[in-house]
Amino acid sequence: MINQIKRKLIIAFTVLSLVAWNFLSCTQVMAKNSSFRISPMYQNISLIPGEISYGTFVITNPADNETNFHYTLYIQPFTAKDDDDVVFENNGDYNQIVDWITLEKESGDIAPNASEEIEFNIATPADAPAGGQYAAIMIRQEATGTIGDAVNLQQNYEISHLIYADVAGETVRKGEISDVNVNSFLFSGNITGTSKIKNVGNVHSRASHTLQVFPLFSDEEIYTNEENPDSTFIMPGTTQIANTSWDSTPSIGIFHVIYNVEFEGVNQKVDKMVIVCPLWLLFIIAVIIFLIIFKILSGKKENK
Repeated sequence: MINQIKRKLIIAFTVLSLVAWNFLSCTQVMAKNSSFRISPMYQNISLIPGEISYGTFVITNPADNETNFHYTLYIQPFTAKDDDDVVFENNGDYNQIVDWITLEKESGDIAPNASEEIEFNIATPADAPAGGQYAAIMIRQEATGTIGDAVNLQQNYEISHLIYADVAGETVRKGEISDVNVNSFLFSGNITGTSKIKNVGNVHSRASHTLQVFPLFSDEEIYTNEENPDSTFIMPGTTQIANTSWDSTPSIGIFHVIYNVEFEGVNQKVDKMVIVCPLWLLFIIAVIIFLIIFKILSGKKENK
């Protein structure tokens, strides 16, 4: 009886091992065959109310893929939020373009080492509001991997082609900057300027932010990004958190720091002293101060 149970356990373990090996092998094949490329990743298009505009992009199945892949296309609204990441959700008036786009085709197959150009048109209504309009053409690849007859798995992969459109007419470029700050004391990490920037206009734009670091008693810059400022892309009706850091901040030091933010004619600046002191050094300083105070108090007791 015990021998029969052992045999059954061995058979079950063997079967599960084969299935697991097939699954991993299939996943590797699928990973190898799942990558495809689009070019360009995004495009800027100027739209005129009452007229039709045209655009194209290319989907490529790389040569190192072993099989054809089948793709489907569909259209999504998109916006951007606090971390500057694209979010595929509706942002109201700025995603009306989703209903204006017509795709030449909505599905197809591409062989290895082959490409296909996708055409689309945008029929802008005569009463379209001026300013920014944003949509993403989503490319969904249905990839299937098979190892022998035992395993047949399917996974789906998606990538987007982003459309940044400007509708002709009266555009409003206006921004608000708040919460501009640089921490005055750091135990570790980099000196960083942060700010919150809101686009209250009707078209996308970029904010510029610079960081300057000086020794405490000198005007000679240790670090600056003034020649190549950091920038943050901000879509209308959204707020972004901007960050600019000195990546080579030493672990100990006292510095004079200037952080400056500009967006659509608005400018805000922070000018302050920043102390960088690791926790272990702070502990040592506290111990030394304690010992000095203890020695002074002990000396007073002896004198009495």
